[in-house]
Amino acid sequence: MNQAAGSKAKAIAINVDGLYEKHRTVYARSVTGIFSSWRWGMVFITQALFYGLCWLEWGGRQAVLFHIVERKFYIFGLVFWPQDVIYLAVLLVISAYGLFLVTAVGGRLFCGYACPQTVYTEILMWIERKIEGERPARMKLDAQPMNPRKFRLKLIKHSLWLLIALWTGISFVGYFTPIRELLGEIASFELGPWEAFWIFFYAAFLYLMAGFLREQVCKYMCPYARFQGVMFDPDTLIISYDRERGEPRGLRRKGAAATAKPLGDCVDCSICVQVCPTGIDIRNGLQLECIACAACIDACDQVMDKVGSPRGLIRYSTENALDKHYSAGEMFGHLLRFRTLLYSSILLAIIVATAWSLAHRVPLKVDVLRDRSTLSREADDGRIENVYRLHISNTDASTHRYSITVSGIDGIDIVGERVVEVPAASSTTIALSARVEPRTGNKGSNEIFFDVRAEDHDKIAVREKASFFLP
Repeated sequence: MNQAAGSKAKAIAINVDGLYEKHRTVYARSVTGIFSSWRWGMVFITQALFYGLCWLEWGGRQAVLFHIVERKFYIFGLVFWPQDVIYLAVLLVISAYGLFLVTAVGGRLFCGYACPQTVYTEILMWIERKIEGERPARMKLDAQPMNPRKFRLKLIKHSLWLLIALWTGISFVGYFTPIRELLGEIASFELGPWEAFWIFFYAAFLYLMAGFLREQVCKYMCPYARFQGVMFDPDTLIISYDRERGEPRGLRRKGAAATAKPLGDCVDCSICVQVCPTGIDIRNGLQLECIACAACIDACDQVMDKVGSPRGLIRYSTENALDKHYSAGEMFGHLLRFRTLLYSSILLAIIVATAWSLAHRVPLKVDVLRDRSTLSREADDGRIENVYRLHISNTDASTHRYSITVSGIDGIDIVGERVVEVPAASSTTIALSARVEPRTGNKGSNEIFFDVRAEDHDKIAVREKASFFLP
């Protein structure tokens, strides 16, 4: 009985162990080629924007700043307030449709060339290669027991990784706290708790994800890898292995007998596997771990050049192009299909509508609050008076003087400040009174309008509705 139970438990343990793949370290081999150059070009572009944009000034302030404390968001000449959250929603929709379109056309191009995980992994791996050497040297070094040389190389590598991660964290927080103020706080050891938390959190996150987890993020943690198949179809450009041309694999030997079995172009060198950052074999077909970095294409093209075979054994192609032997023109012609045209149309419509909205956006916001403690009162001159508070927000990048008028009831007039100056990207609250003759209007609530207009720009004007109470 006990023996049977033990055998059953052992069988269950074996089955459970079989559900999980044992992790093996991926030692990606470096590769050069056109796609590698494009990938590094994207690394330079994205990081130049990320590290440099927070230092760019615009009109005496940081050009791009999401100032959480002041609740103002500066993007060059535009100033957004929390009330403008609709633009954030639109930006997310544009990003989503842009991702859908790119994926429908070219697969996981974003993952291979612009994803932060890919970009920072490339940077940290480049440092690793420069310090520890190429793939065989790194494998040999990791297999060695700890010794002074290994400790020194690992210490230098991880120190550089941490410096990059820390500076990245500082740059990230520099978009929410002005970067120059942030560096001043760091230098004087007066860094706030939230800034310190996010700097070290972001730095630790980058260090862990790009330095250690690497391909595991793409394989197990990224949700995009899981639903990418839904956005693919047989006419989506993917990295493909030409099985008809490559099989059967094998190394051609000089002096082989004429009766020997003919071989395909694949020499089974496995270099395409060695350069893959996720460690997959593209010859097994499309896999969710493939991030479309095209390193295998560059590597295979170099091998084809050496053995004297045409390039393109591994290439960007589509399932239909491989199965139906499309020409390049026919393959690219099928990229313009219903799905891509639909995504493009929706994306273009949203972008045009957003651009029109931003171009016609009035950089002025007015909120009118009536004093509810006193509905109405009789003033010294015998007229009926209601008291209001006007909150005026100048969302423009320059200072404006605004004139205030009121309408809606015959003879209504303002008593108090009629002109107010509001600095750029600032707001102010003023108190004023509106008065009418006692027998003017209807008893109870009457609809009135406050018109606030910039004296130096006729198109900067807002009409805000309010109510005037008559006893």
